[in-house]
Amino acid sequence: HVQLVESGGGSVEPGGSLRLSCATSGLAYSSYCMAWFRQAPGKEREAVAGIYTGRRSTHYHTSVKGRFTISMNDAENTLYLQMNSVKLEDTATYYCAVDHQPRTCPADVSEFDYWGQGTQVTVS
Repeated sequence: HVQLVESGGGSVEPGGSLRLSCATSGLAYSSYCMAWFRQAPGKEREAVAGIYTGRRSTHYHTSVKGRFTISMNDAENTLYLQMNSVKLEDTATYYCAVDHQPRTCPADVSEFDYWGQGTQVTVS
């Protein structure tokens, strides 16, 4: 039974930093894609960053490149998103997700099999 539990959201001022965590359990695949998505009110869910566990390759949305860093800690079974120099437009609910048969990382929202409950990030 796969579980993803996000934490670390909250309120932050523009220019500040925040680190999101996604504690995982039950993942038994040899390699897969883990990603952070976000969804702002009235907008579609979009991929912010993805990491392929096999090669540890990463990919970022252009809007966060250079500001956000995705990483994994295997010993803790935890995925992280370090958010620096946050902007007002980063306000959203952030979700971690797993695609256990990735053709690309991250792929479309519909390709992801497991999702966390989300954590709210408010920049103001």
